[in-house]
Amino acid sequence: MRTPELLLVDDDPAMIQVMAKVLHGIGRLRFATSGPLALQKMAELPPDLVLLDGDMPEMDGFEVCRRMKADPALQDIPVIFVTGMSSTAEELHGLEVGASDFITKPISEPLLIARTRTQLRVKALTDQLREVAATDGLTGLSNRRAFDEALQREWARAQRSGRPLALLMLDVDHFKAYNDHYGHPAGDDCLRQVAQCLQASMQRRTDMVARYGGEEFAALLPETDTPGAHGVATAIHGQLHALALPHQASQTAPQVTVSIGIGTFGPRALGWQADLANPDPASLVKAADSALYAAKAAGRARSAHQDVPDAHAATADGPGAAP
Repeated sequence: MRTPELLLVDDDPAMIQVMAKVLHGIGRLRFATSGPLALQKMAELPPDLVLLDGDMPEMDGFEVCRRMKADPALQDIPVIFVTGMSSTAEELHGLEVGASDFITKPISEPLLIARTRTQLRVKALTDQLREVAATDGLTGLSNRRAFDEALQREWARAQRSGRPLALLMLDVDHFKAYNDHYGHPAGDDCLRQVAQCLQASMQRRTDMVARYGGEEFAALLPETDTPGAHGVATAIHGQLHALALPHQASQTAPQVTVSIGIGTFGPRALGWQADLANPDPASLVKAADSALYAAKAAGRARSAHQDVPDAHAATADGPGAAP
């Protein structure tokens, strides 16, 4: 079972030490002595629970909580206010900005432990339910809904940071013929094995593979430029070639292959935004889908690429299934 991450936020280091002693052994503890530093640490590694002082200089706990709940990457993290504020109005204000609980100082050790454990249990259950709702039942990959949410999130992050974003759209070549020849149970097993190859080809923890629909898959690659995306596509072709799943009904190769469309959004494409009035996540999907069409038109079992936006037609690489 994964060890939960707790972030203790208080401008008083002595108070942090007291809470750390009380909560020792419950989870992995990290610390911040200001609101901006707390938000920075959350962005680097989102915790499972934040214990937050309400009264801090520069940025108080209420503003920290408000900013957390406005950030899709942080909004589901529970917050317990641990503060010297004790009025009903202040407690209500904390709950209004999104806090899950409110503990007044001086703290009661048993109360702090009990409420921390309660919020961690709720968070773990919520994460489990969310994971089930976001998982494709056949392949175990993320499903279309989870992919759409991740695409929105990563697109916004790429626009803020100016970092590149890549999307691979993949289609199993001649899959209907595979089902007709081998039967649907074998077709399901084929998709599961392709899914495992795709997952094994990802190079970063932040890369996401999803079943997009039917025999189509998608791989979302944050902070990945065009050469990096081509490298992932090459790895996928190589993994499938090594797997050597027979496909006697294929018109392309004697084994299962995929066609891959590579869509990229990055500094080069950002410089071309005049060509695209309002770029949005759908434009990245459109670029990858257009590239996928080009890969199929060029003979399948290969990759093709298109930028967002791109004044040129998608170009196809050579056969990806070659040794």
